[in-house]
Amino acid sequence: MFGWFITRMLPIVPMPVVRAVSRRYVAGEDLDAALAVVKGLNTDGYRATMDILGEDAVDAAHADATIDGYRNVLDRIAADGLTSNVSIKMTHMGIRLDRADAEARLARITDKAAQHGNFVRIDMEDSGLTDTTFEVYRAARARYPRVGTVIQAYLHRTVDDARVLAAEGANLRLCKGIYREPAAIAYQGKEEIRKSYLDTAEILLSAPGTYTGFATHDRVLLQRVLELTRTMDVPRDRFEFQALLGVPVDDVMADLVSQGYTVRWYVPYGVEWYAYSTRRLKENPKMATYIVRHWFGR
Repeated sequence: MFGWFITRMLPIVPMPVVRAVSRRYVAGEDLDAALAVVKGLNTDGYRATMDILGEDAVDAAHADATIDGYRNVLDRIAADGLTSNVSIKMTHMGIRLDRADAEARLARITDKAAQHGNFVRIDMEDSGLTDTTFEVYRAARARYPRVGTVIQAYLHRTVDDARVLAAEGANLRLCKGIYREPAAIAYQGKEEIRKSYLDTAEILLSAPGTYTGFATHDRVLLQRVLELTRTMDVPRDRFEFQALLGVPVDDVMADLVSQGYTVRWYVPYGVEWYAYSTRRLKENPKMATYIVRHWFGR
């Protein structure tokens, strides 16, 4: 309750304090810092997916700069011999400005990924972009097969989407979903979201041609998904577990790696760290108590 109260106070918390907290969730403001984090994760047996922070490009120049950034990331991953792919958002590509231009920018990223034999994940955003994102994903995958996308368990439509995507042999990240959506289209309760997540997981694991990244910090769900893969006798090369950098599930992820499972950390970096960090704090109110200790401790 105390942490929840503090999250409501975030708008008046001094930015230097949030910056201090952001170091838990963000790999740094520049690429070199982020690559150093990925190298450390690789050394510990983890894989990574790198994300340049930001959404909703304000103009074409902003979107073009993002493309140049991702192409550089892919070059550096290859040059440094790291085990990482990239995750992108179509709003960052400028899809709300011009869809054709945004798809052309995505093609420049997938072309670079193809040069290095790497993989590109198209993140899912709010429900207004769900159909568009699936369309963009399918078009991109037709050009380059090592492209995947994301489905969100809290949406009522997701079980049906999973059946269609599984039949296509998709590579998917399954997450709960973070955007505020109305009850008319999205489950609101913890247990009903968990049920949708597990129902979707079973559909994907039942389709031999799919690959699924199970992205969740819900320890109950992690255990249930693990049990499901064992009950269904799914080969370990058809799925992995994923988590956001800084979210406190390190012990679970380390245990999974020790058992031989693939674990991938989502590694965001960049100058647009403030909005991302405050979102993480709102999702994890316990971390907000750190702000109080830091603030008053100083």
